[in-house]
Amino acid sequence: MNITEAERDAVYKTIFSRRDVRREFKSDPIPQAVLERILLAAHHAPSVGFMQPWDFITIQSPITKSAIKKGFLQAHHESLEQFEGDRQNQYKRLKLEGIEEAPLGICVTCDRSRTGPVVLGRTTKPEMDLFSAVCAVQNLWLAARAENIGVGWVSIIHDNVVRNALKIPENIDIIAYLCVGYVDSFHSTPDLERAGWLPRRDVKSAIHHEYWQEPSFD
Repeated sequence: MNITEAERDAVYKTIFSRRDVRREFKSDPIPQAVLERILLAAHHAPSVGFMQPWDFITIQSPITKSAIKKGFLQAHHESLEQFEGDRQNQYKRLKLEGIEEAPLGICVTCDRSRTGPVVLGRTTKPEMDLFSAVCAVQNLWLAARAENIGVGWVSIIHDNVVRNALKIPENIDIIAYLCVGYVDSFHSTPDLERAGWLPRRDVKSAIHHEYWQEPSFD
């Protein structure tokens, strides 16, 4: 099945306009059919040995979100202490989650024991199952953006908080807690770039030919 030029352009537009959303969430619920499309897209991510190690937990309960938010605030304070001076002040001003504002949370997990102890493609790099679950996150994110739905990844939180709040077994790895919902608008540039935290690297500095070499700035 060939991809048409218009379809190709739509894929690139979705990739380039994807954003980590923290503040623009609306309270509008996500229709069940739309959510099912997004999760189906996530479920079609590539996976090592076709083990499909992911699971998805959807969260709407305000009580559960409050527990997750409390865990974020604790981790956020701990993270703040790792920065100094102007960087710490800048960190304080950043909005880094939308846990209670987003109508939906989605936790993505990884069952590393799925399909047994020996998995095709994991025999040399056992972490490939974790990478596969991250691919599911990316698929989910892009599918959501194609539906004009925002997603924010909350990484500033300890796994035990999410595990306890969502009753996740100890043998299941936590990959991502995502804030999901319709938004007022999508910004043209990422929040951290717009806030001056870091600029986007020139793609040329990330491309090497034939072997690794440090980028030249001549």
